[in-house]
Amino acid sequence: MPHDVTLLRDIALGIVFAVIAGHVARLLGQPLILGYIAGGVLLSPRIGFGLVQSEASIELISEIGLILLLFIIGLEIDLREIRRLGRSLVVLGVGQFSVDALLGLAVFAGLGYRWGSGNFDLLYLAIVAALSSTLIVVKLLRDKFELKVLSGRLTLGVLVFQDLWAILFMALQPHLADPGLLGIVQSIAGSAVLVAVAFLASRYLLAGLFEAAAARPELVLLSAVAWCFIMSGVAERLGLSREMGALIAGVSISAFPYGADVIAKITGVRDFFVTLFFVALGMNVPLPTLAILGPAFLIVAFVFVSRLVAVVPLVYVLGDGLYAGLVTALNLAQISEFSLVILKLGSEYGHISPHVNAVVLTAMILTSLISTYVIGANDRLARLLLRPFARPGPGPAPAAEPEAPGRVRRDIVLLGHFRIAQAVLDLVEQRAPHLKERITLIDYHATRGRTILARGFHWQYGDLANPDTLEHLGIEHARFIVTTISDTFLKGISTRRLVAHLRRLAPTAIIVMTGEERDDAEDLQRGGADHVLIPGEITGERLIEILGGNGPAR
Repeated sequence: MPHDVTLLRDIALGIVFAVIAGHVARLLGQPLILGYIAGGVLLSPRIGFGLVQSEASIELISEIGLILLLFIIGLEIDLREIRRLGRSLVVLGVGQFSVDALLGLAVFAGLGYRWGSGNFDLLYLAIVAALSSTLIVVKLLRDKFELKVLSGRLTLGVLVFQDLWAILFMALQPHLADPGLLGIVQSIAGSAVLVAVAFLASRYLLAGLFEAAAARPELVLLSAVAWCFIMSGVAERLGLSREMGALIAGVSISAFPYGADVIAKITGVRDFFVTLFFVALGMNVPLPTLAILGPAFLIVAFVFVSRLVAVVPLVYVLGDGLYAGLVTALNLAQISEFSLVILKLGSEYGHISPHVNAVVLTAMILTSLISTYVIGANDRLARLLLRPFARPGPGPAPAAEPEAPGRVRRDIVLLGHFRIAQAVLDLVEQRAPHLKERITLIDYHATRGRTILARGFHWQYGDLANPDTLEHLGIEHARFIVTTISDTFLKGISTRRLVAHLRRLAPTAIIVMTGEERDDAEDLQRGGADHVLIPGEITGERLIEILGGNGPAR
């Protein structure tokens, strides 16, 4: 019992201090991750108040958060999207990591770090310094509306490939201490078995299981989380890390139509545990001595310079110009949270020294702080760096990226599939077939979804009771959003709450809602709807027309 009380107390302190420091980070315009780490620093016996003496108690819970974090990263890796990236992004994704890693080996070897005799400090430094932060970059670029411009698209492409490089390194980690042919074969074989099991199960078992559970959205979530932990256990039995199993579990079901809904629903659970993970990291931050800060600042300088060296020439050679290359390099100039995962596993395997762990953690915090301002001013910095060139060709200021050639623009979104939506689809087929490719219907019923897809419409799985799902489905770019069901049929949410969320998510869209009474129309329009349909009134007006109420009796 005393141990349980201590565990609960330490978790409570971790959350309280993470919230306090997180609000401070928000007020200062910094990433929340840094606030969570600061909360751990304040709790630690090294630098802070020493309120938590047993770091293992929170690390026990943070392990769950780490597994869920990698599961969601896997869910967001769409292998079909990688195939669509094109040759230039493949070259950039391979080239950036390769150049940065080789530069890291050369530079850090010159600084005295070694690789051999069970010490892998040099290798780990080169790998982790080549990875950038997906969480920080995507958030900042989304806030600036730069995800769709050329530099934003190049940045996202590089981040996808970095995730794949990280997966490959995690597969080799357990056998780095025995890098002989047998160890390499075991790592590759174990990874191949894990991937084969995951993808065969997802195709022949999970597809039917998820479809059967689709009508119960909470069962979809539980099934996905269960799959995550099953694959974590399989990975451990194969001699791989549990975290890699979670990552592969996410990738194996990322193409399912339920992926976005699972991400939205698991985010709250993940955030709770991931917060504790970063609090635990903060507890491990050492006293900032010159021996730590000196190498950390050198790593920060290396990250910025190496990104410029690796990215700018490649982007220029691929024909996208110096400006796009500079902005992309500046966007990527930080150390990834994935690097912290790799370091944590490296520490458990005994591959790296506590000194390197402390230096990289300090460098990650510094690059995250600096990157917030660098990405915010990436356009001005890129133009400044181009001034020394005779023909800078800075290109236009960031703007919305035009539609990719051949990609269908689906700008009409129908929420819910019931009588009204069915009537709309029927009328589109009969009278306006040109609209068919522009329509996406979002609903949680998989059987109806198959019927809709068979008719040539686009269908996405989504639970309207969890509006965060809609954000992951990307409807913020829609021109028209039509909610075809009223409060009677909505479960877990009201049309008033839904319209408010839709208006925040898609401020420029024309939003059409469905109400039940005339009072609903006024409330929904105040909440952000442009138009409100009242089926009873429409039926009444049609009956009056039939009965001759709008003209002389016949």
